[in-house]
Amino acid sequence: MASILRFRKLCFLEPVKCSTVNVQSFEKPKNDEKQPFEQPPKQESLVYAIEQVLEKPKSKKIKKQTKEWRCVDSCCWVIGYMCTTWWLLLFLCNFLPANLLGLKVLEAPGVRLKRDGLTALHPVVLVPGIVTGGLELWEGRPCSEGLFRKRLWGGSFTEIFKRSRVRAVKSATDAAASGPLCWLEHLSLDNETGLDPPGIRVRAVPGLVAADYFAPGYFVWAVLIENLAKVGYEQKNMYMAAYDWRLSFQNTEGPSSECLKSKIELMYVTNGYKKVVVVPHSMGVIYFLHFLKWVEAPPPVGGGGGPSWCAKHIKAIMNIGPAFLGVPKAVANILSAEGKDVAFIRAIAPGLLDSETFGFQTLQHVMRVSRTWDSVVSLVPRGGDTIWGDLNRSPEVENICYTSKARYLQSSSKESNGNDTDARRSFHVKELPKYGRIVSFGKETLELPSSKLSIIDSMEFVRKSATRNSNTSCGEILSEYDEMSRKSIKRVAENDAYTARTLLDLLRFVAPKMMKRAEAHFSHGIAEDLDDPKYSHYKYWSNPLEAKLPDAPDMEIYCSYGVGIPTERSYVYKLSSSDRCQSIPLQIDSSAYGSDNGCLKGGVHFVDGDESVPVMSAGFMCAKGWRGKTRFNPSGISTYVREYQHKAPASLLEGRGTESGSHVDIMGNVALIEDVLRVTAGATGGELGGDRIYSDIMKMSERINIQL
Repeated sequence: MASILRFRKLCFLEPVKCSTVNVQSFEKPKNDEKQPFEQPPKQESLVYAIEQVLEKPKSKKIKKQTKEWRCVDSCCWVIGYMCTTWWLLLFLCNFLPANLLGLKVLEAPGVRLKRDGLTALHPVVLVPGIVTGGLELWEGRPCSEGLFRKRLWGGSFTEIFKRSRVRAVKSATDAAASGPLCWLEHLSLDNETGLDPPGIRVRAVPGLVAADYFAPGYFVWAVLIENLAKVGYEQKNMYMAAYDWRLSFQNTEGPSSECLKSKIELMYVTNGYKKVVVVPHSMGVIYFLHFLKWVEAPPPVGGGGGPSWCAKHIKAIMNIGPAFLGVPKAVANILSAEGKDVAFIRAIAPGLLDSETFGFQTLQHVMRVSRTWDSVVSLVPRGGDTIWGDLNRSPEVENICYTSKARYLQSSSKESNGNDTDARRSFHVKELPKYGRIVSFGKETLELPSSKLSIIDSMEFVRKSATRNSNTSCGEILSEYDEMSRKSIKRVAENDAYTARTLLDLLRFVAPKMMKRAEAHFSHGIAEDLDDPKYSHYKYWSNPLEAKLPDAPDMEIYCSYGVGIPTERSYVYKLSSSDRCQSIPLQIDSSAYGSDNGCLKGGVHFVDGDESVPVMSAGFMCAKGWRGKTRFNPSGISTYVREYQHKAPASLLEGRGTESGSHVDIMGNVALIEDVLRVTAGATGGELGGDRIYSDIMKMSERINIQL
């Protein structure tokens, strides 16, 4: 019995040899002739066959046939190693003690300042920016059944993607509607009113949880809130002014602004008549600028607070990453629903994002939804050619996109109004970029003098928009491009370059419905006479170049933002090769690269900024527009420029960095948090040290010739 078991074991280990033994053992030789490898007759027995196998030398090893190593095997192993390494690092970062293996523990600024005697004094209001605030569902289509008061945006908003089988699906159309398309439908606004479509109600998530984390593990306001709590802040003296960031600012004035006004008044009274410190971020900066005019204006248009309301209730406004004069990113979003990162993906994987084969059409869906959000138009560059430059010049004329190493070496020596003239002289630049050409068609147009450019008269260009073809056979229209003939689209590219002034004509041409609706709520010019009664209209209130600051001489305004990160400034575009329906005919030319100065990469020109907002947009108003008593600041409110030089984290264990200057990550910057805590505890801008400047914002401001 033991011999048989050992035989079975060998059969499993060596199936080839075992099979050979069986054949030779049971087949009888023909004509009783002995075969070359035939065993004696007595070996025909099964017992002898077993003995022969067992007598085989144990030291002899059977060579296994090597399997051919394929490319896909290598890819799987590489992906496996990467995932394992990533999860291991994530575990180390989140679960192991910070001081393990000698890692230095950075003390939270709130803990350190509390030990130094700093305590909560002035109430704090936090104002989130675009896309960082949560949105929840109150009423929706049948495909959203079971999602009442669930987040459609922010937090765990991905839950809606798991509900593709929330109800019985009878057709392919219903199947699509119950998944991501259902989500997009509920995030879209009505093309005519700019409000929620009939039968849908999406509202801002209330409370501090509205924007503490955008998604699990990705903080926005959470670090600042935690440090405020360490010096004594809680819900009675800290408030998150959440609002629906998709809407125009005037359309939010119902519940959001009325609630904000009442909350500030209540906090002022219940905290010993201490004025409020307001901390807006990104687009929340211009939203609150609109609020300052709204709260003083008489009803029904305004809040009825009167001209002294701001002076009575607000101590300081600490603007973080302010987009006062707009961001060029908004232009790329409207034209082609893309930016630097998306253009790169399209370059390495052509057709992936708008693939008809896989049914992605990602960019088309993004464009369809974002073009219903009026808030996007509020971020289109303001101030025209005076601020952003014309075909030949721009305020950033001396901007050099040198290496990060060189930038950090010189940044340590720049304080207050410091400059880097000596450092810049070491860089030889053959051709200075023409940033004023925010959109150019073809890289060659960047190098041509303005006299050789093909420029179409703006009035003629606008009239051409009336020739759009409304008889489209494309089915569901995903973007307004489907309402235009191919000839009209090619007409766009005949104009070689667009500046901030002519850019508005381009946007009105390619997105007429969006611009017509949104321009009733926003303006992008520079006021000639601020006393003109027309500037009492709410569409001018969010433009710092067309509105006066309130009469509040004791109030302070800070422009706090990161510098030292390449930030999108202008674009090189081309016509898409696709002629099919529902395609986006314009796209960033990712093959366009510049000279050795490195400012043009992948069809995008870069300047100094915080990765989203250029320095000029973030700092000009505090550096010049509002500095001292000007027509934009008649009461002489004190303004301060506080810049934070970006320093990338040294390792993954540092997370997103405590010295980051990035647009969102700066909310965890230790120096910024300390500034906020000190101001909320009663410090003034002078006590903080006044201006802290690393960039060329002062020189840029001097080059802007504007009436003050």
